[in-house]
Amino acid sequence: MAPPVILTEFNGLENLACGTIVCNSLGTIKYINPSAEAILEISHDQACKHKIDLFFQDKNFFQELKKDMQQHRVFRENEYFIKTKNNKTVCSTLTASSIFNSKNILIELVPMDQHLKITNEERMIIQQQANAELLRNLAHEIRNPLGGLRGAAQLLEHELENKNLMEYTQIIISEADRLQNLMNKLLSPYHLPTYELTNIHELIERVRGLTISEFGGEIALVRDYDVSLPEMVADREKLIQAFLNITRNAAQALQAYNHEPKKITIKTRSDRHMCVHQKKYQTVIRVDIIDNGPGIAKNILNKIFYPLVSGNQNGAGLGLSLAQNFVTLHKGMIEATSKKNKTCFSIILPIKNDLIVSEVNINE
Repeated sequence: MAPPVILTEFNGLENLACGTIVCNSLGTIKYINPSAEAILEISHDQACKHKIDLFFQDKNFFQELKKDMQQHRVFRENEYFIKTKNNKTVCSTLTASSIFNSKNILIELVPMDQHLKITNEERMIIQQQANAELLRNLAHEIRNPLGGLRGAAQLLEHELENKNLMEYTQIIISEADRLQNLMNKLLSPYHLPTYELTNIHELIERVRGLTISEFGGEIALVRDYDVSLPEMVADREKLIQAFLNITRNAAQALQAYNHEPKKITIKTRSDRHMCVHQKKYQTVIRVDIIDNGPGIAKNILNKIFYPLVSGNQNGAGLGLSLAQNFVTLHKGMIEATSKKNKTCFSIILPIKNDLIVSEVNINE
């Protein structure tokens, strides 16, 4: 079946992240965009057979709205309950205005949970920028004296007459190396990325192989792939490290959990018309890494992407922070949900992300 022909006057509305409905002065729906289709649980063709009253709980609501339109005022309800085609209620911010030189009315719907999501994204971006600046300054301040400390320990080792004391200088050197490695990890997200066309499943298979070699057959790694996913522009090594950090965290949590069978499922899917960092994308790739471990404690679930925050006593608290930084470099985001026996990290990556494939890779 051919797609519906959309009137030229409504072109461009399909790209809006908010639900957009156009109706005439009688309330007959003339157009809804894909976001409105998702909110109202109805297709464009079906919606255009109905009046807007179908979705209003108060049947007089449209008449009140129309009075404001006749006086050329913008109508706004901050918490209005929309009724979907399946009789669910969705609390939304509703804004209506008349379209210039037209008898049509434009209605915009933004679900309250979307407001909350946008607010959380903004807060996360600000927090991430503050953390990045702090970590960069901290790493640079520590690296210089660390090199001096290691060099002094090596000189001391050569001067020691009692070789039994070399054990202590070796401890100083090994700990200096460990801290140096930690500083390198803190600064690694700021190295210039190299983008190339990438098959997401090749990266995931690499991560599966590394995880199996590290944890053996103790944990089952289950594939659930949508093999039809297109290639995307990405820095292969940074995405591999992001997936590996999350998968390794899941495996470590399962190791310490008295539960059988221990399982990690890696699922890939595509989502359409998704808003990421307040930008609307036609198609995104979603990678879900799901484990049946003990879950993440509620008191740290909202902080797990902060540096030095870890649910593992032996962890440095950098793995998830780095993973988030690497995914953000790809215009993507990570979401986490957790309860006992099911923790899910969802990595959302826009397919068309405006990143530039390097000239080296193009020539190859």
